[in-house]
Amino acid sequence: MSDAKAKGREGEKLEVSEYDAYFELVQSRKKLSPSLQDKLTAAFSRIPVSSFPQVPRGKVIEILADTTISDAVKILSESNILSTPVKNLDAEDSTDWKERYLGILDYSTIVLWVLETADLAAAALTATSATAAGVGAGAASTLGAIALGATGPVAAAGLTVAAVGAAIAGGVAAEKGMGKDAPTAADELGEDFYKIILQEEPFKSTQVKSIVKSYRWAPYIPVSTDSSMLSVLLLLSKYRLRNVPVIEPGNPVIKNFITQSSVVQGLEQCKGRDWFDSISVHPITELGLPFVSKDKVISSQSNELILEAFKKMKDNQIGGLPVVEGPNKKIVGNLSIKDIRFLLLKQKLFTNFRKLTVKDFMNIIATTSEETKKVIQPIKCKLGSTLGEVISTLSSESVHRIYIVGDANDVIGIITLRDVISCFITEPPNYIMEVHGCTVKELLSKEKSRNSG
Repeated sequence: MSDAKAKGREGEKLEVSEYDAYFELVQSRKKLSPSLQDKLTAAFSRIPVSSFPQVPRGKVIEILADTTISDAVKILSESNILSTPVKNLDAEDSTDWKERYLGILDYSTIVLWVLETADLAAAALTATSATAAGVGAGAASTLGAIALGATGPVAAAGLTVAAVGAAIAGGVAAEKGMGKDAPTAADELGEDFYKIILQEEPFKSTQVKSIVKSYRWAPYIPVSTDSSMLSVLLLLSKYRLRNVPVIEPGNPVIKNFITQSSVVQGLEQCKGRDWFDSISVHPITELGLPFVSKDKVISSQSNELILEAFKKMKDNQIGGLPVVEGPNKKIVGNLSIKDIRFLLLKQKLFTNFRKLTVKDFMNIIATTSEETKKVIQPIKCKLGSTLGEVISTLSSESVHRIYIVGDANDVIGIITLRDVISCFITEPPNYIMEVHGCTVKELLSKEKSRNSG
């Protein structure tokens, strides 16, 4: 199977999308010779995906669709991975990858679910007083859902306000007399609120299969072992995928899992080769970096609530942001979407999450976690840094972004793994990627239709 064709399909309309806009910006700002870029693109197109190094331990970690959310978080955290394929138990014998796997579960999926679920649980606490006043829990819950705009994925996941209201009506909320506004009630419930989220129904039994499709940010697009690395690099850069599963032709089992991080680490190992050195020696400004400039940087003030910081990531579909202080935005820390696990795994943090500031969050992690450096310390560089230096730092620190700072330690730009990969490739004219019989644009279009439906 060929994963790319040098001509477009008859009648296929290639629309300019956000992916095209980003990639066109990157290409217009790079100051590389066309001949060098063409040679690199041709080289990557000849490298088969099967030649890419295997994941650590040689086996992709998968989780079953009936795994609970809390157990899934523990698996991700203990395995030190950001994402994992979700296996459909009802289609173990299927030869169709679309049936065998439900998709990819990552921390962004969990963030969306946790934030929305927490809001719903808090709103449900008002059901007790409503019931006492003669209003049924279901009716009160429906009003709460409308007020919160809780529709779509919430219903699909079974996490309706009515379900939460029924779970706690006459229970802990009634015992403590929490017939108040939802946020206040949630704060005062403390440890009991934590138990409602992770230890009581319906949250305790919520399974990964309930959220993996409704809450994901990026589509699930696997490639074949005989696909080219150029296609993988385009998926990880232009098309914004953080990971690409690899499946053998005729065998839907995931054989490898290529991430943005593993690609950049692979680039670091190419140091000393002419093609790599000819690009990496350039200062980042000559490659048009940063693509995310000072006025586009999304940050969080250290005195903001941690919940708001994670909501910024959710709303802007980004994997992390700098923590800053003052009007000049002096950088003092870093937050990653992966850090949401601390809210789930550390009860001390979760029980007070509505009052917890970003600074408090970082301080607590600093005193209780062995991962202090990665949670708190922002990884920085200067405008005069070379691309090679940036790649070396991203690889050695195992981070997904590096912040460009000015003389006052203020954030003036961000370079992500996606940006680094984009520096090395171009997309040939009329290049059509096929993924197991479908073009990438067709898969993205189906995903967009599903999300808007």
